[in-house]
Amino acid sequence: MEDLEIEEEEHFNVRGPSKSSRKRQSNALQDLGEDLMALSREQLTKLDLPEGLFEAVRIGQSITAHGGLQRQRKFIGKLLRNLDVEPIRAGLVALKGESAELVRLQHHCERWRDRMLLEGDGVVNEFVGQHPQAERQKLRQWVRDANREHEAGRAPLSARLLFRYLRDLLLAEANEVVELAGED
Repeated sequence: MEDLEIEEEEHFNVRGPSKSSRKRQSNALQDLGEDLMALSREQLTKLDLPEGLFEAVRIGQSITAHGGLQRQRKFIGKLLRNLDVEPIRAGLVALKGESAELVRLQHHCERWRDRMLLEGDGVVNEFVGQHPQAERQKLRQWVRDANREHEAGRAPLSARLLFRYLRDLLLAEANEVVELAGED
């Protein structure tokens, strides 16, 4: 009889996670859902989310009312409770790393463009020396056109074209380096 009482006591004294712990876990999952809602559709498809979660996130992205957004955030958190969230977190970290690299590349292109616009052909020649596949004639033409547009007070169309060209060129080079590294 005594053994039964001890067994019952042990059974009732077994505690699961505290209420505070469960609440912290729930809030962490809701925050993860909020991070998912901040992504573009293309980024979401890269994460390969389950269909129900993908749809819930897409619906959450379209909600503007505060109360509705909070309900959707909680719903997404509830869906995440039933999933292994570590692959999703790892995917988010990878996407953020890509975004940081892209921002660095954009800033690098802006610096080249600004130097070309200020200093002219010498910087264009320096760029072509570092990036032989660049078309020197195109670059020089865009620099001249951008300076004319600036002097005339017009919209900086040529400066934008120059930036896009630089970005596309350097992005293609970066992708080529990544592909070569993957082949090794």
